[in-house]
Amino acid sequence: MFKNYFIIAWRSLKKNRLVSFINVLGLALGVATCVVISLYVTEEFSYDRFFTNSDRIYRVTLDAKIGEQTLSEASVMAPVAETFKEEIPDVEISTRVLNIHSNTKVRIGEKVIRKGNTAFVDPNFFEVFDLPFISGDPATALSKPNTVVLTQEQATAVFGNENPINQAINLEGIGYYTSKYIDFSGDYTVTGVIENIPENSHFDFAMLASMLGNPDAKNQSWLSGNYITYLLLNDGSTADQVEAKFPAITRKYMEDQMKQGMGMDFDEFFEKGNHVFLKLQSLTDIHLNNQFAGKGDFKAGGDFQTVLIYCAIAVFMLLIACINFMNLSTAGASQRAKEIGVRKVMGSGRQDLVFQFLSESLIAVCIAMVLGILMAKLALPFFNNFADKSLSLVYLIQPVVLISLLTLVVLVTLMAGGYPAFFLSAFRPIESLKKKISRSNRSGFRSSLVVFQFAVSVVLIIGTIVVSQQMNYIQNKDLGYDKEQLIVLRDAGLLGEHLDVFRDKLKADRRIKNVTKSAYIPSGPTDTNSQNLVMDESSSGTLRMIQFGIDEEYIPTMGMDLIAGRNFSLDLGSEESNIIINQTAARALGIEDDPIGQVFEKMTDNQGGREDVKVVGVVKDFVARSLREPIKPLMMVYNPYYSLILKAEKSELDPLLADMESSWNSFNTGEAFHYAFLDELYNETYIQEAKMGSFLTVLSLMTIFVACLGLFGLVTFTAEQRIKEIGIRKVLGSSVNQIVGMLAKDFIKLVSISLIIAFPAGYFFMDMWLENFAYHIDIAWWIYALAAGMTLVIAFGTICLRSVKAALMNPVDSLKSE
Repeated sequence: MFKNYFIIAWRSLKKNRLVSFINVLGLALGVATCVVISLYVTEEFSYDRFFTNSDRIYRVTLDAKIGEQTLSEASVMAPVAETFKEEIPDVEISTRVLNIHSNTKVRIGEKVIRKGNTAFVDPNFFEVFDLPFISGDPATALSKPNTVVLTQEQATAVFGNENPINQAINLEGIGYYTSKYIDFSGDYTVTGVIENIPENSHFDFAMLASMLGNPDAKNQSWLSGNYITYLLLNDGSTADQVEAKFPAITRKYMEDQMKQGMGMDFDEFFEKGNHVFLKLQSLTDIHLNNQFAGKGDFKAGGDFQTVLIYCAIAVFMLLIACINFMNLSTAGASQRAKEIGVRKVMGSGRQDLVFQFLSESLIAVCIAMVLGILMAKLALPFFNNFADKSLSLVYLIQPVVLISLLTLVVLVTLMAGGYPAFFLSAFRPIESLKKKISRSNRSGFRSSLVVFQFAVSVVLIIGTIVVSQQMNYIQNKDLGYDKEQLIVLRDAGLLGEHLDVFRDKLKADRRIKNVTKSAYIPSGPTDTNSQNLVMDESSSGTLRMIQFGIDEEYIPTMGMDLIAGRNFSLDLGSEESNIIINQTAARALGIEDDPIGQVFEKMTDNQGGREDVKVVGVVKDFVARSLREPIKPLMMVYNPYYSLILKAEKSELDPLLADMESSWNSFNTGEAFHYAFLDELYNETYIQEAKMGSFLTVLSLMTIFVACLGLFGLVTFTAEQRIKEIGIRKVLGSSVNQIVGMLAKDFIKLVSISLIIAFPAGYFFMDMWLENFAYHIDIAWWIYALAAGMTLVIAFGTICLRSVKAALMNPVDSLKSE
């Protein structure tokens, strides 16, 4: 019996090929989109959950306000970990990580490689983070100074197939932390090898060295620090309970140092509008909370808002596809009234008809589901390349996912096949044969679904245009410097004693306009901006400032404008006690009218040391980080660093780069030549927004396509339903244009209603997205006009594609006997 149901169902689908094709294709696209986005979202939410105690691990973060500046950082002071362990019974273990922000040079005998990041960690690190050991003992691996644990990939790169345990390696590198550069070069003993850290972790390092070899780890300053600190809480302890104890402990240990370093006690500090709080952040929240990007995080994280947007898009895309399927299924079912009557006269019971219609719906849904998964498999490599992921359909094998897919099949089958199965099958044969079946309620329901479909499509179109306009604004905004034709040599310091010779060669090249010895670039995810405190005794305030270490060539190389004072110049003697500030800093310090020659005190270390610095110049405000945040007070100090930035002539870039590489290789250091263009680094700063714009473009095209598939099917259904009316109108003299207008009128009304709903929704969501940028476009009226025009043109074109065919039919064929 069941076999017969499916045979008849298959014949029915083949009989109505066009509607069946539209049904299956639309639902398949929805399933494919939902599958791909679901894989992405699931992977984003899986970060760091593979650790056994992930639900009990928290990171200590800093939230502070000093003067007009707010600080939000993932790193805290060195003594915080030990102090919290001693003072708070709820803390089972505390451990620290000190990120070295550097690809370390590894030397073993004559072999030299530079691969992977290095971090110092406390010996108890593996008690908190149970990374699987391939060899070595996690309990003792880092219990001695100058010991190191390698990842499997790093061990293979250094030692090949040899056993690395107890072998010596030499590390060469300089790390920046605690407001100074630390040389951690030396001999280290390999005491362990761990499995490669999974991609879905916020950690990103290849070597873990013992913190016992870092002299700064015993620093007792509570005023500054770059130590990423984790707490493992006891079972039953909550983050709120532990965090509530932080203020008293912070005051206990910070107040005396604040008096010495800032000249004020804790109460006075807060009374002046300042604050400093330590907070807890759940380990599993780190990846999707990007407020600490570039402020202590190991690598760029995700974005919770973006993930939610993708989730919403996946749900809406699937809904649109399901709506299409239901619309066309229910619309077509009412045309089968006579079939139902004949079947009942021939002896079919209501149960038989229910199974028949549900089986037709089930076959179509299953075909669409299989086709959708195949589409997802084909699209996944492109999406992985686009999103820089390595997602796989293997995830679909999990029981929860299989149950979800099965549930989706059942729901869509019931929703699409329910109307003909349970409603039409209940009519008496005489009503069915006379086609006395009311369609008004179902027609109203279908109309509301069409409005919903196009409203979602219009919101996505608005989002695509807004993101595109914001990216165009980012590309063309005056940044306060010239990012074009600037070549950045981050690793120039690897030349060692040959660096100055290499720089002089570059300066002598006629194709190079300027060369500066500095690592500070105002763009890109790799910038290394540091911060210091400037003391302003006259106004009783402190001002947190970004600090750039530069030389006398930096400002002309970057194309920045000095609006007051002078640039650094070694012809005038030592510049170490002089600073150049930006306009924002001058305003914040209250010296905007007369900045040159003003003297302030700058904190030089964590123990309250100070030195006088004098303002010798003011540079025009420039975007020092990104357009997501407002321009902040900044000072430039004379402190050249071992990186080079050069301004080149546009016409001779390729031969220049080849000659630079040849010159670099002539020093025989064994280091590879790497370069980057500043404008490319600038674009990388907004790579997430650029990807979102591209993704929205694809999805908006897909949603409008699926919505139009449904519209095409409904126009086909309407035209067939009104075939006699069209014939009579043609006999009475109606033109093709009049008939097309008659068929299109009702659908254009529905699309217009969707615009009214979509405009406020689009404005709400995109205005909320634009709030992520301190500098952004205004959503202009023409964006809505363009979205409306595109939607109406596409919808009308879809309607005409089918209605013109109906209008051109011969009236004789339309009016002949059924």
